[in-house]
Amino acid sequence: MATREHQQRHPQKTTSSFSSSRLFIFLLCLGTLFLGLSLFNTSPREQRLQPEQKTETTSSETNGGASTTNANSACDYSDGRWIYDPKADKSLRYDQTCKEIFKGWNCIGSNKFNAFEVVKWRWKPYHCELPQFDPLLFLKRFANANIGFVGDSLNRNMFVSLFCTLRRTSSEVKKWRPAGADRGFTFLNYNLTISYHRTNLLARYGRWSANTNGGLLESLGYKEGYRIDVDIPEGTWEEALSFHDILIFNTGHWWWAPAKFDPVRSPMLFFQKGTPVMPPVTPHVGLDMVLKNMIPLVQKRIQPGATLFFRTQSPRHFEGGDWDQGGSCQRSQPLSPQEVEEFFSVKKKGTNVEGRLVNEHLYNALKGSDFHILDITHMSEYRADAHPSTAGGKKHDDCMHWCLPGITDTWNDLFVERLNNMKSRS
Repeated sequence: MATREHQQRHPQKTTSSFSSSRLFIFLLCLGTLFLGLSLFNTSPREQRLQPEQKTETTSSETNGGASTTNANSACDYSDGRWIYDPKADKSLRYDQTCKEIFKGWNCIGSNKFNAFEVVKWRWKPYHCELPQFDPLLFLKRFANANIGFVGDSLNRNMFVSLFCTLRRTSSEVKKWRPAGADRGFTFLNYNLTISYHRTNLLARYGRWSANTNGGLLESLGYKEGYRIDVDIPEGTWEEALSFHDILIFNTGHWWWAPAKFDPVRSPMLFFQKGTPVMPPVTPHVGLDMVLKNMIPLVQKRIQPGATLFFRTQSPRHFEGGDWDQGGSCQRSQPLSPQEVEEFFSVKKKGTNVEGRLVNEHLYNALKGSDFHILDITHMSEYRADAHPSTAGGKKHDDCMHWCLPGITDTWNDLFVERLNNMKSRS
């Protein structure tokens, strides 16, 4: 009997072992299939943005604006759409009474026909949330910090937006010019300083005239132009590197500006180590040279632990010609995705193509650097309705700068969200 019982139990053990093996193999195959499908479903756009997304991982807990995505997910904030909120103008972050708003950007004060409509649109990324930042929580969280905006007037546009938002929450403000800034303020109750350092090209530049004794450029027939020293920072922002804890840079608009740097009458003439670059190069090559010199210079001279951002190009929306050719921007609502491509396609080489062209140079130059890219270009491309236009107080439509309040408020939402995420991970 003992032998018979043993013979009966042995086959059962074999069957159980075989079933376990089959289950293990089934689960392994299922897992492999799921992983393959997840990789297959990654879109080309997501694949292109993966290097940038490393700096955009979001946190489930952020002071100054709660994020709804979990700590291990990555969000492409530039991939989204504008959603209309008819009640948004009832709770403005600030209004036309903020004195720091440049008159030409004060669309409410200038009675632009759609000034209140501009603020009724909210940017909604497709795969996460971009919350409106809380100015009080921002002041508390970044107390004792120094934040500097370095760049052209579009960075001033963003700087003024941040100031007006914070000023409405904290009125004890000292106005001064820290580290040679063009403008600056300290919120005294929090010892938080923000400032704007104006620079059009990042590099030092000024008028150049031919020497009567001759020279390299003179031998080629140049009589006048602008000298740009690609390896020397403009003095307006050099001191900012040792003062600020957080810096936001931009450049771009002046590099594609024939009305400012006429290629015949007043060309851009690039110098390196004090001598002309020979043979003379075009502005887009000069931009690459400046970025190649300025990026490592900034990284070398900043304070230990400082945070660096480089903002992408802000798009223009001239229709019917450029600013000096009767171009205008009379739209009353954002563009459609199809219209965006019509405006900004590099292949079509339209009036407003400079934004994407500049970005190509920026992305190439910033690869492997310590800079975080603040990508505001695509979300801004839709907003042909948000420029001062004829209310800008100029002889021509202003289709380059932005109404305040307006879209640069959303830029600051993105800026603060990125800062919060970094601070939460540190």
